Amino acid sequence: MAELRVDVWSDIACPWCYVGKRRLERALRDFPHAEGVEVVWHSFELDPSAPKERDPQVSHAERIAKKYGISVQQAQQNSDRLKDTARGEGLAFDFEHIRSGNMFDAHRLIHLGKARGKQGAVKERFFKAYLEDGVLLSDHAALLRLAVEAGLDEGEAADVLASDQYAEEVRADEAQAHELGISGVPCFVLDGRYAVSGAQSPQILLSALHQAWSEREQSVAPAEEGAFCGPDGC
Repeated sequence: MAELRVDVWSDIACPWCYVGKRRLERALRDFPHAEGVEVVWHSFELDPSAPKERDPQVSHAERIAKKYGISVQQAQQNSDRLKDTARGEGLAFDFEHIRSGNMFDAHRLIHLGKARGKQGAVKERFFKAYLEDGVLLSDHAALLRLAVEAGLDEGEAADVLASDQYAEEVRADEAQAHELGISGVPCFVLDGRYAVSGAQSPQILLSALHQAWSEREQSVAPAEEGAFCGPDGC
């Protein structure tokens, strides 16, 4: 039987996307056909107009509060709850030291990773760097270091960063997301037919995997929504 493909739209700047990645990995560990599943990561920018780096003097809670029209206290409480959720998935989010900026070049390198069979490793390294290690992912020197740590060739990664290579692929991913009606991430599309929106539990993702595997002639059927990041917040 042919592989079951799981297409995942996500942004590195989306904490729920990292949680969703961990939950998908847990679901796959319990899926008896996991060896036949291919996971493909697609680009999605929550803020395509983001500057190279936002003012580092403004705290994460202050920035979130201003962007979504809530109090700083509410923003901090939301972040604390998200950190607790992430901790349950073995992740150590550090919002206090996060360095927010434009993610477009990072997404281009993830496409290079796909071309070289290392997309999952690149995605993982970038997630950890941004959400746990306080790395500015618009900085080319940092991106190059992380790309090499994830297994990419240094010269090739440098050439991508010095050009507009894979820019069209990033924009194509985002255009496809728009066509599919994806407005928040993560969003998982299984075998081109079953959509799971948000960082669902491993149990729901596992159920979707079983359904997609056993009913491969159905059209796309959306599942209930889980937690996600979108234009209106996480």
